[in-house]
Amino acid sequence: MKRLLTQASALIFIAIATATPLAAQSQDDYDRQIEQLMNHPAVRSALDHIVETDDQTMEDLMTLTQIPAPPFMEDERGAAFLQMMIDLGVDSSWTDEVGNVIGLRRGSGTGEVLAIAGHLDTVFPPETDVTIRISGDTLFAPGIADDTRGLATVLAVLRAMNESNIRTEADILFIGNVGEEGIGDLRGVKHLFRDGGPRIDHFISVDGTSANGITHMGLGSHRYRVTFKGPGGHSWGAFGLANPAHAMGRAIRYFQDGAGPYTANAPFRTSYNVGRIGGGTSVNSVPFESWMEIDMRSEGDETLDAVDAILQGAIQRALAEENALRTRGEPLTVDVDMIGDRPSGEVAIDHPFVEQTAAVTRALGLFPGFGRSSTDSNIPISLGIPAVTIGGGGQGFGAHSLDEWFRNEDGALGVQRVMLVVLAQVGLAQTS
Repeated sequence: MKRLLTQASALIFIAIATATPLAAQSQDDYDRQIEQLMNHPAVRSALDHIVETDDQTMEDLMTLTQIPAPPFMEDERGAAFLQMMIDLGVDSSWTDEVGNVIGLRRGSGTGEVLAIAGHLDTVFPPETDVTIRISGDTLFAPGIADDTRGLATVLAVLRAMNESNIRTEADILFIGNVGEEGIGDLRGVKHLFRDGGPRIDHFISVDGTSANGITHMGLGSHRYRVTFKGPGGHSWGAFGLANPAHAMGRAIRYFQDGAGPYTANAPFRTSYNVGRIGGGTSVNSVPFESWMEIDMRSEGDETLDAVDAILQGAIQRALAEENALRTRGEPLTVDVDMIGDRPSGEVAIDHPFVEQTAAVTRALGLFPGFGRSSTDSNIPISLGIPAVTIGGGGQGFGAHSLDEWFRNEDGALGVQRVMLVVLAQVGLAQTS
């Protein structure tokens, strides 16, 4: 049964010694070491502090939610998040070249670094009303769960560690990153893990609200904006011109004809979707351009590349056929612009980082749920850096919709879980 850990409830565990970073071992060993970690006096204090300051966590959530953060326009929310971190206390803080907000909390000097991040951006355009509406125990606002809850959880973990004077062996980077959603294409995390970027040995993305999910597998995706272009003209007077809309329709048909049978029998689950189309000026005009946006996803890089190749072939076939049908005017051209490239990959379910995340989940009376998704963790996972995405607690629904909501049901439990996952990896520094 789920429960919030307080100092009294934590005492049911038998204290052994100060927790240390976990090595590969049996499930029982992981469970015992998490129990040991939870019985450390400073950790018990921090667990209690999370419960006692839950109102402050909710206040942070409400403040940040009502600061718009459309894709590529996260500066205002980032500045507020940075000031909150500074007020809580970090050893140094900065905003990097792409807008990621970073606070460093130094450890005892082992040189290892863990990063914990929530993403600053939402999917909503700047004109979206992000004012919170409260109905009973439920808060309605675009972006409140995805991922403002993650940001509030990151702050709550920092607050609890500082107030309980927890010292760690490894350094911790507390991050609000840009560009997780849509055409942001994970640009914030790609920048963090660029050549010459900051050292990060383990990565935790706090995204959404789940208190038991463990995303340790990345779902890869390719996204394109395809634009067919031509001279355009009057539908009667210029009849015979190559038509970009007709070419696009052919491309969609040929893509589906090829991708449908392939994905039905692909070795890894794979999907495709034409999500947006547009172009043209009027019903009685041959358009000068027509465009579409396509999303393809797969659990495997090779299958993703294969369905991508089907798309490219369909585009070129449609272009050639439409140009061959024209009786006048210049031929069509096509621009194929990649607007999203997320690699797939996975951290093995028996990797120590995944095992200890599962052990923390069990210790809180929850059943670990393992899964695959497209999150900020895709990037470190694809580079061979251990990473997981976990939720920040509470209940949420309607992500990416104007009716998105959050309810603070066992919200503190989710924060406790995130903090314990952090501490299980970074280790507690020995004190004299």
